[in-house]
Amino acid sequence: MTDRVRAPSFRENRIATARIDQLTRILDLQAELPGIRRMRDWARAALAVRPGERALDIGSGTGTEVLACAERTGPAGAAVGVDPNPALLRLARRRTGPGPAYFVTGSVDELPFPTACFDAVRCERVFQFLDDPRAAAAEIARVLRPGGRAVLIDSDWFTTIVHPGEPAAVRALVAWLRAEVPNPASGRRLRGLLTGAGLVADDLGSEAVVWAPQPDGPMYPGQTRTAVEAGVLTAAQGERLLADLAAGAAIGDHLVSVTMFAALAHRP
Repeated sequence: MTDRVRAPSFRENRIATARIDQLTRILDLQAELPGIRRMRDWARAALAVRPGERALDIGSGTGTEVLACAERTGPAGAAVGVDPNPALLRLARRRTGPGPAYFVTGSVDELPFPTACFDAVRCERVFQFLDDPRAAAAEIARVLRPGGRAVLIDSDWFTTIVHPGEPAAVRALVAWLRAEVPNPASGRRLRGLLTGAGLVADDLGSEAVVWAPQPDGPMYPGQTRTAVEAGVLTAAQGERLLADLAAGAAIGDHLVSVTMFAALAHRP
């Protein structure tokens, strides 16, 4: 359900090279979820990147959204991805190939760019992991040109639903997952963070991201097993929860979801 919980996170500065394949698989699976695709479509339309503009994607991961921005900026503009993870930067460069999209090492709390140099900035599922979200929002405002737009996308983990499952086990698992995220209510705070940085709020979107059943996948089954290892659930509770989810999926009575929010603002 999240790429942070006891698993490699593309928001971390370092990651064991041996685990990059697992991380990439998780990110690719997430990118195909209909809810995330709709949220990204909303953000692209809201940012409305135009030919000749400069666009920045913070926490660029596998590079897909940088490439999407590059298709809009065209050769007269620029699309830049910034990420602290060197393994993902190498992957993004391989996937996007030579062209208008390029990638640099850096993080949102200290962006390696001069003031007022971008027309559009997007930042997806980064703020939930930050120690100082206000400072990060101020950095985004700093690199925006007057009239420049910013979109922040993030999850609100207090909206998590896991169904079916024994209620006590579900509550324990969801609470543990939420506690592993530094800013679990990040989604609801995005607009306030942008306005607090001196930007003008323009719009707010939301989407319930629903995970398809994955009995052998790397996401919530793995997290359930890790919760058992951590003592959050007993072995019996973990086995029962996975069995309940699989049984529900078999008859169409299954829901694992979290709501994501996207806030649009501009620099006056």
